[in-house]
Amino acid sequence: MGAGDARGVGAGRRAGRVVGSRAISDDDRFFEDLPAFDAFHGVVDAANYRPLPDDWALAVADVVGSTAAIAAGRYKAVNMAGAAVISAIQNAVGRHEIPFVFGGDGALVALAPADHMAARTALAAVQTWVTDELELGLRTAFVPVSAIRGAGHDIRVARFRVAPQVSYANFSGGGAAWADGEMKAGRFLVDAAAPGSRPDLSGLSCRWRPIESRNGTILSIIAVACAGGDAGAFQQLVGDVLVLLAEHDRDGHPVPADGPRFRWPPAGLRTESRAGSPGDTRRRRRRRILYQSAVGSLAARTARTVGGFDAARYRADTAVNSDFRKFDDGLKLTVDVSADVEQRVSALLRAASDAGVCRYGLHRQDAALMTCIVPSSLRRDHMHFVDGAAGGYAMAAAMLKSS
Repeated sequence: MGAGDARGVGAGRRAGRVVGSRAISDDDRFFEDLPAFDAFHGVVDAANYRPLPDDWALAVADVVGSTAAIAAGRYKAVNMAGAAVISAIQNAVGRHEIPFVFGGDGALVALAPADHMAARTALAAVQTWVTDELELGLRTAFVPVSAIRGAGHDIRVARFRVAPQVSYANFSGGGAAWADGEMKAGRFLVDAAAPGSRPDLSGLSCRWRPIESRNGTILSIIAVACAGGDAGAFQQLVGDVLVLLAEHDRDGHPVPADGPRFRWPPAGLRTESRAGSPGDTRRRRRRRILYQSAVGSLAARTARTVGGFDAARYRADTAVNSDFRKFDDGLKLTVDVSADVEQRVSALLRAASDAGVCRYGLHRQDAALMTCIVPSSLRRDHMHFVDGAAGGYAMAAAMLKSS
């Protein structure tokens, strides 16, 4: 199948497996059926991308005033709000293998037609939850893929496999950026649900403490191609950045290979106890989090499996399953780098910007922050979203906008 094959666009829907009360069609499985690539540099290979079907839509969200919230030290809450969008939609549609990207202070999720109603309802509820529980503003929109193409843009997706059980989506074509701009301009907006409404956030977790840099700096990087620029030059730039990062162990992965450390009581207890399924009480969630964290800490200290939970394997899977790099109409990285590599990456990006190849933003901090979606600690398909612990992508995006 070639890069230009619009597989599924306008195609008829065929019944497939059943999840919950409805059949999952072949069009619903569009992302699951995409050929996956295992080496990250594949994000710049156009052959790895397929057009999203015309009858799909993008759920888009961002935290309003995230820069001010981060300046006030509320970056964990900002990240939690962004991840909550993904969690709420996954739980609403009844499966996790859907294309999404976590942006630090927001998120994007691509959805098949059968999931549109459930996803819109989840977007409305998560807005209310973010306002009530995190005391932040969340803006959301639901943008049809047909509107993206009608405006002269495209939206293509590729599947980067980080482990046999976990893949992350990457987007190209300019459609994701256009949808985000439309949302911020007040179009395609989804209204918040009634006060007191709650999404199902089962599995959403933020228990890890900030992960300190081992090489010197946690660097958040965003680089996007200039409009009308040389696509080949931008592709070469991405490759050159990745070559520099390869000088570090595991390409600058900010999470240690054996995973982060369990600590008790867990970090983020107050924030996580505000999430959960509707009808669950905050007190019950708090007790459950404390108990689960105690089991994890005991298993880690004793190097034994406790209640079927293998702490060493879970921690190692956490490192492998983390999304510290992605492509979302541009390169986005949160990496652990030395001063020398940081300087050389900055010089590369500055030269490319001067040549009209890219616009970019950087933000440096001492640690990385992790927010997670863990359907079950006994399974290996848990997902972990990595951002800088002092603003990360949101601050890098602010620099990019000012460039």
